[in-house]
Amino acid sequence: MKIEKALPTDAKTLTELTMRSKAHWGYPPEQILAWKEELTITPTYISQNKVFKLSKASEIIGFYTYKPITRRILKLNFLFVEPAYIGQGHGSVLLSDFMSRIEPSNYQKVILDADPNAEAFYKKHGFKVVGKLPSSIKDRFLPIMEKEIRRNTPKL
Repeated sequence: MKIEKALPTDAKTLTELTMRSKAHWGYPPEQILAWKEELTITPTYISQNKVFKLSKASEIIGFYTYKPITRRILKLNFLFVEPAYIGQGHGSVLLSDFMSRIEPSNYQKVILDADPNAEAFYKKHGFKVVGKLPSSIKDRFLPIMEKEIRRNTPKL
């Protein structure tokens, strides 16, 4: 397995993976269709944001994206794993890669809007719920989560 920067030519593959991964949680096809625009990864999006893919052999099995919100805050926009690989630690591999990639930066905090099905995953990795965001589904809220970026400080 390897994690590397996604290419604009990966856009269609990443979008299809996102749709399958979201559907894995039991959302009906009409809901996935309603979210199509916000779940679509375009070549322009890849060119303008940090997008990293996880590949096994020549198959993309997951990815994450992030971008700066302020000089001190980053937002993890997407983190998706191919359904056949969910629950096997690949999401943790992606999140660990993300955290190690941003640790040397000057950013102090990561924020994200989690799917309710992913809340426990992020909590397991040290994120905490700091709010809730109404979703397009009636009476459903997305947990707004954050985590402080800890840096390894040298021991004296």
